[in-house]
Amino acid sequence: MTQDAAGGSTTRNEEQAARREAPPRPEERLAKAVRAAEQALIEFEIALETFRVEVENFSRLHHQKLGPMYTRLDELDARIAEARAARSGDPEDLRRAREARALVQPMPGVDELFHDWMDSDGLSPEAAAMLTDQPVRAPKRVRPGEEARRLYRELARKAHPDLAQEEGERTRREEFITRVNAAYALGDEARLRELAEEWGAGPPPPEARLSESEELYARLEWLAQRKELLTAVAKELEESAIGAMLRMAPDDPDTLLEEIAEQLLAQVAEREKELAALVE
Repeated sequence: MTQDAAGGSTTRNEEQAARREAPPRPEERLAKAVRAAEQALIEFEIALETFRVEVENFSRLHHQKLGPMYTRLDELDARIAEARAARSGDPEDLRRAREARALVQPMPGVDELFHDWMDSDGLSPEAAAMLTDQPVRAPKRVRPGEEARRLYRELARKAHPDLAQEEGERTRREEFITRVNAAYALGDEARLRELAEEWGAGPPPPEARLSESEELYARLEWLAQRKELLTAVAKELEESAIGAMLRMAPDDPDTLLEEIAEQLLAQVAEREKELAALVE
């Protein structure tokens, strides 16, 4: 019973001592919330920029690889509609034929045909391959490599403008991150390594300092607004046609393109068969 009483007394003394300790200052809690919000926003922006680059590259490759197939399908649809209209003479069929023909891309002019095909050295390798029926050089990878992705994430976490408290430091970081984004979009690992060395040799980021509560509240509000804006951008990317396709196979977009190509080839074959039956 004595031990219980002693134990109880000790516990009460500890609780009383804990209550006497000064609680954290409101500014300290706000500063912690700001730091957490900053890191969360940076991670969100990294993910968004990564997805944006993937969407852009996938869109470019999609157009390069599948564009001719879509054009062929439009042309076949127009010819099928025209063949039906010629057979029936029905005004509605004639209207459909005009609409289908209007969807077909016009023949490009000479300038468009040779755009990016020729330079001071003559035909580009791609153009020469097309004109000689040689295999065209394979398109670039859909997304930057793993090493480029790792370097980009590290640089973004270290040099992100949202970590700056002063306008001059923010401007410096924005200029630097612009170059980082450009290198990442190209998947240029060597350039990203150079930028990592440049950042490491430059002035260190300013030390975090405790701001007044009003400034911290304003900072939290800005971070919330920035997150809301980026969320809208992310939603627009995800709901785009290319974004939706990319989300179907985020780890293997090349295979997805192959599958779409096979489907389009099958559609082309069906349209050609249908057209042949109409013009017999």
